[in-house]
Amino acid sequence: MLDRWHVTLFASPWQTILMAEATLILDAKATLGEGPIWDTRENVLWWIDINEHRLHRFDPATKHNTTYDIGQRVGTVVPRASGGLMLAVQNGFAAYDPATETLEIVAGPEAHLPQNRFNDGKCDPAGRFWAGTLELVEQDMTAGTLYCLYPDGRVEPRVPHVGISNGIVWTSDKRTMYFIDSPTRRVDAFDYDNDTGAISNRRTAIALPAGMGFPDGMTIDSEDKLWVALWAGWGVARFDPITGELLEKIDVRASQVTACAFGGPQLKDLYITTARRDLEGEALVDQPHAGGLFHVHVDVAGVPSAAFAG
Repeated sequence: MLDRWHVTLFASPWQTILMAEATLILDAKATLGEGPIWDTRENVLWWIDINEHRLHRFDPATKHNTTYDIGQRVGTVVPRASGGLMLAVQNGFAAYDPATETLEIVAGPEAHLPQNRFNDGKCDPAGRFWAGTLELVEQDMTAGTLYCLYPDGRVEPRVPHVGISNGIVWTSDKRTMYFIDSPTRRVDAFDYDNDTGAISNRRTAIALPAGMGFPDGMTIDSEDKLWVALWAGWGVARFDPITGELLEKIDVRASQVTACAFGGPQLKDLYITTARRDLEGEALVDQPHAGGLFHVHVDVAGVPSAAFAG
């Protein structure tokens, strides 16, 4: 059951939809909270604060949040099948051991581009780690690239000329990959080959109107519906990517909603990260919990996140 229901009407072509409101569970005041992912090994949520160089481990059972200083901007985190974690940091793909707090760069495909950094990413069903880059100053909206790190350490560029590389997920039949380049206001679909990691036939699955904000991070549920975080959109929207239909929206009391992930024992707990970057004055008065970690219980289950196979 959703925490609280009410009705909102979006401008055409969106229809009246049922909504719920997420609850603040950690008033972290993160500058740029991002990258939540549920770790089934310990039943905890990993998430990050990009600009503060921080990796966080949140335990819902105890409400305790542990912070690790990574020493450079960190764009995303995923579990590693052989133990520990994998990160996409400013300088490349990296292995991280929380027990010893040691970071090891395993691949730096943009070492020649110090003006860029890595951003969002996740692992595909075969255990490859996909993550993309963007320009630090976020002016050139063609400066980034989406990369794929194979378990054997190879890195291949997959999508060039990316503005702000964000959400990425795969369908249950392993035949479609969805990807967000935020400035385009689109969620794009690719045909996907799980055996090789090859992608093809890029097309638009969802196009957001200007009044709905920008698509940011994203997750997928057990019905292959997409849950998209809305930067400047005050919430998370659930879409049918086949029809492009908006199915429902979760209200969040922070405008800059960055990412979401399913967790909990039944994968029906949706965890939502937010940011307070660029907010000041009246904006912060209106959004005192911007940068917090939010939660809502939903009726549909998510799917377990894949770990890096290397």
